[in-house]
Amino acid sequence: MFERIIRFSIEHRWLVLLAVLGMAALGAYSYQKLPIDAVPDITNVQVQINTAAPGYSPLEVEQRITYPLETVMAGLPKLEQTRSLSRYGLSQITVIFEEGTDIYFARQLVNERLGGAKDQLPEGVTPTLGPISTGLGEIYFWTVEAEEGATKSDGTPYTPADLREIQDWIIKPQVRNVPGVTEINTIGGYAKEYQIAPNPDTLRSFGLTLQDLIEAVEQNNNNLGAGYIEKRGEQYLVRAPGQMQSVEDIRNTLISNVDGTPVRLRDVATVEVGKELRTGAATENGREVVLGTAFMLIGENSRVVSRAVDDKMKEINLSLPEGVKAITVYDRTVLVDKAISTVKKNLTEGAILVVVILFLFLGNIRAAILTALVIPLAMLFTFTGMVANEVSANLMSLGALDFGIIIDGAVVIVENCVRRLAHAQSHHGRTLTLSERLHEVFAAAKEVRRPLLYGQLIIMIVYLPIFALTGVEGKMFSPMAFTVVAALFGAMILSVTFVPAAVALFIGKRVTEKENFLIRNAKRAYAPALDAVMANKPAVLTFAVVVVILSGLVGSRMGSEFVPSLNEGDFAIQALRVPATSLSQSVEMQQQLERKLMDEFPEIERIFARTGTAEVASDAMPPNISDGYVMLKPQEQWPDPGKSRNELLSEVQASAAELPGNNYAFSQPIQLRFNELISGVRAAVAVK
Repeated sequence: MFERIIRFSIEHRWLVLLAVLGMAALGAYSYQKLPIDAVPDITNVQVQINTAAPGYSPLEVEQRITYPLETVMAGLPKLEQTRSLSRYGLSQITVIFEEGTDIYFARQLVNERLGGAKDQLPEGVTPTLGPISTGLGEIYFWTVEAEEGATKSDGTPYTPADLREIQDWIIKPQVRNVPGVTEINTIGGYAKEYQIAPNPDTLRSFGLTLQDLIEAVEQNNNNLGAGYIEKRGEQYLVRAPGQMQSVEDIRNTLISNVDGTPVRLRDVATVEVGKELRTGAATENGREVVLGTAFMLIGENSRVVSRAVDDKMKEINLSLPEGVKAITVYDRTVLVDKAISTVKKNLTEGAILVVVILFLFLGNIRAAILTALVIPLAMLFTFTGMVANEVSANLMSLGALDFGIIIDGAVVIVENCVRRLAHAQSHHGRTLTLSERLHEVFAAAKEVRRPLLYGQLIIMIVYLPIFALTGVEGKMFSPMAFTVVAALFGAMILSVTFVPAAVALFIGKRVTEKENFLIRNAKRAYAPALDAVMANKPAVLTFAVVVVILSGLVGSRMGSEFVPSLNEGDFAIQALRVPATSLSQSVEMQQQLERKLMDEFPEIERIFARTGTAEVASDAMPPNISDGYVMLKPQEQWPDPGKSRNELLSEVQASAAELPGNNYAFSQPIQLRFNELISGVRAAVAVK
């Protein structure tokens, strides 16, 4: 079969080149659609159920909310496991499904069960599903801050409640409309509330109850419609606006009539603008801020979505009140660009090195160029396969490519074609005719096709067991295996189609085979070494066996890990305090930590942290835990650019340990989120 393919490629060489050009164009188009990220997304298929229950203790949450909901999830199709946590005022259940389950199908199943469980829950408690996102979903963080001396239109300074209002009503709705964003989470500041504090003695004197107050406020906060009337050919809508507009409207609400005297809300209660009992707070560089987070929809391109959010944020900043600005504190694009830049640099250097080596050893510039063309063509073929199979471009998938293996088949065929063409020309003592040249190219390709194909197939078979991996292992290593196999398969096809056709077209009429100085020197050095080895076979074999045994002994004592940790550049500090620590105390301790690190380490650009639970409880933390993110300056801006990141991390650990009342877990932003989502804990090792 392969002989027929080679013959067809040589006889219809222009058609083959046209087909290869079409494949390259498709690969270039696929590259534009290729999802790009720093690392593979290893999050399992899971659906989060968050239920807010203000005022409920952890025990009540467990008994009245978590247990009924977790029980009703039992028996779901493709269910793997469930885990839950119950905190003050919050229940969170994580339902994990088997790999390969469609996330939307899983959410539909969970939603159906929730509908049947609502009757078992306390009145006013409504469970909601978490965002359709993954461990790589938190792609963009920003803070809402007021400049020093900035004031509102009434001349008063901006308060945390004002900044939270700007985040909730101006920034959040606009960012949520960005394509690829599934949820906006907010933490920090205070949500504004209109608080009514009744006086029990006064209520009793008027014969009123708390329920009377609640009903009065509800009934007097409605807009009613009364149809329309027609007059002189025009239609007028009839409405009775009763919606409260201010604190004064609430105070003037009529509650009752006692002996002809109206009793208003202000007579029995105090009404004022207050703040919510918050469950979380945000800090930056030692001061409180409002922190917003954009969650990326599962399956989207993080680089594209991050850039779109960044563009939208620049647009939003133009419309914010004077003196208020939204400042980007974390952008996933920075990490992705660094990772892709590393991959591009390594691949480019590898390709250049391969071309140089080919030219030096083949001694024919055309042959070297034709062989090297297999590299970009195989890569374009691989991009098409990656897009079709939804494999993202990242350090794991692209970093495993070996150009030496990819062009191995093309090197063999080109070298053999050059050799046969040179011998045939020398034998005939003249330049070869077209038919003779085509015949020699076919014969050369035919000679080496079997070892060539077998060699590449053996390498591909080595990667096949990786496709059998499941869970985290499968998501981590399968993209690497797919990319390598796709590149090898593309190179194998090109070596029996494109390479013979290109050699037949572009290798000149005058072909010479000669050894350059590298080959001659290599032979001159190798020949005596080979003679010495062959003359002392027992000693050489014994030495080889001893080296293998010693290497095995040394290797058995080496450390091991599941996968090398990606250096994200920045790092995360999780501060853990005594479980009974209040939110305000925890925030104060976090601010102290941030001020200390900012003062001592000029390498740090900023530190921001989340303490407690945010508005959307995707990461339900108690108030005694803070997730801090330490963002570093570019290394060339450090006072000592020669200092390594690990040295800086060790110094930060020693400095943080000086503060009493804290324990720390050091990690990285993405790594921290992965650990929590996959296992429910944030550390690499945990006892459960």
